[in-house]
Amino acid sequence: MAVIAGGLLAAPRAPEAQPATIRRIGVLSPASPGPSSLLGAFQQGLRELGYVEGQNIRLEYRFAETRLERLAGLAAELVGLKVDVIFAINSTAAQAALRATKTIPIVFTWVADPLGLVTNLARPGGNVTGLTTITTELSGKRLELFKAVLPGISRIAVLWNSANPVATHVFRELEVASVPLGVQLFPMGVRGSTEFEDAFRAAERARATALFVIEEGTFFPHRGRILSLAAQHRLPAASQFRDFAEAGGLLSYGPNLPDLFRRAAIYVDKILKGAKAGDLPVERPEKFELVINLKTARTLGLTIPPSLLQRADQVIE
Repeated sequence: MAVIAGGLLAAPRAPEAQPATIRRIGVLSPASPGPSSLLGAFQQGLRELGYVEGQNIRLEYRFAETRLERLAGLAAELVGLKVDVIFAINSTAAQAALRATKTIPIVFTWVADPLGLVTNLARPGGNVTGLTTITTELSGKRLELFKAVLPGISRIAVLWNSANPVATHVFRELEVASVPLGVQLFPMGVRGSTEFEDAFRAAERARATALFVIEEGTFFPHRGRILSLAAQHRLPAASQFRDFAEAGGLLSYGPNLPDLFRRAAIYVDKILKGAKAGDLPVERPEKFELVINLKTARTLGLTIPPSLLQRADQVIE
């Protein structure tokens, strides 16, 4: 018994549980901080993959608050923190991140033209990959849907951020798609929110009868103001994304952004587990949705064709 007791006393203790390694994910956004269904979808995607804030990951947020010139400095801050991966939520954020580092992996989403960031969609190379909203073929579809609601439409004003080359590219695609539909586009390119009023007054002088908004990150904080101006000038408004119709726009048709943000978490997970960003192919949207705001239609005195309502993924009453 003495031998056994001595052996027990001499036996090594079971190793204590080691704290989980906390990985750091930088989140770079041109928008302002605050509740966001898109970032919420990204966070939900991480939780579904077993990541818990404060336990095994730490999210380092950097918001430019619509001042795009701040993105370079914010990206440099994330590089200085030596984060494990940077999640850039749109084109301008991804470009700033890529200029700041060629070694830290970057995952982007909400990028209309990924070939400005990678040279090959199937094998991006370098330290960047992600998910694109590239939907060139949808430009004509969006205008067709607008005409289905407004059969007599002849001139559509298009509002976009002319300082964003991707948004300008989308406008050019709409121009091409408008020709066979017999619709004229009136350009409302602006370089900031201070130009909104002048742009709407110009559209009124040009006798535009509807508005299409090419939404991107810097427009999101001003969506309510844009819709207010559209209502003031009696312009039925459409855009690419669900949130626009939910906020009071007439309709939207395009990729399901929350789905893209949720899927971005899968890319982050793969990279944290050892995959190289440059080996992960850039993915296109898998889900598209048509959202019609029937309440807005009634306010404008418009009748939505029943066939179009049946095709809608969501009808806001």
